[in-house]
Amino acid sequence: MTQKAVIMDDKAMQRAVARISYEVVERNKGVGNLCIVGIMSRGVNLAQRIAEKIGEVEGKQIPLGVLDITPYRDDRETAPDYHDRSDLPFEVASKKIVLVDDVVYTGRSVRAAIDALMKKGRPESIQLAVLIDRGHRELPIRADFVGKNVPTSSGEQVVVRVKEIDGEDQVAIFEGERR
Repeated sequence: MTQKAVIMDDKAMQRAVARISYEVVERNKGVGNLCIVGIMSRGVNLAQRIAEKIGEVEGKQIPLGVLDITPYRDDRETAPDYHDRSDLPFEVASKKIVLVDDVVYTGRSVRAAIDALMKKGRPESIQLAVLIDRGHRELPIRADFVGKNVPTSSGEQVVVRVKEIDGEDQVAIFEGERR
């Protein structure tokens, strides 16, 4: 895999997270009944940042959850020794849920996340926030909040790096298959 371009640095990621946070508050007319849920793995770090920013702005801590979509994926087999790593410290039923992921591509991960959430209860609504929307949908899924739209070819990979996991904040486009 060869790096083609850096499309977001740490400052651009901070601005995108701040903008998404403000848009979430505005669209939901505040934070009443609102919960943020990050899709493992990098969606969790972005969800934490969004929840923190909303908390700063609104002066109220937002419930934050972690969603493991492994058994709901249609492109991978679940290991026999799998255990659910989801952590939703609130009831999903009747909540406004903002699902957070790093990149939306085909829409299959989001579909899996919706299935996983619905198994835990019936939310009032589910909204989707992504740092990067790269197009190429295979399912009728659209993000409600987008940090950056990045038109890509199917031969390119969008790689999001976050400090908590990778030691740096950056989004880059790579040419070729991911190893």
